[in-house]
Amino acid sequence: MDSNGEQNTNMIPSCGMDEGRKRVIGIMAAILVSLHMERADDLFGGPQGSPRTDKLISASVQWAEAIMRKIDDVFRT
Repeated sequence: MDSNGEQNTNMIPSCGMDEGRKRVIGIMAAILVSLHMERADDLFGGPQGSPRTDKLISASVQWAEAIMRKIDDVFRT
């Protein structure tokens, strides 16, 4: 955990990735997370968040990155 108490494993490194790519991954991850949420309250769970939500978001970001890698492999120039 970092100084803010946030878990920092499986985070996307901020250097070396352009803003457009980060936006696309963020949108893809949001769509993937939303597919697993039953209602909007599941996203927050309470003032301190929810471990289930944190895990879903982390997994969704990983899937979005994997999808982007596959797209890159197909459309390599």
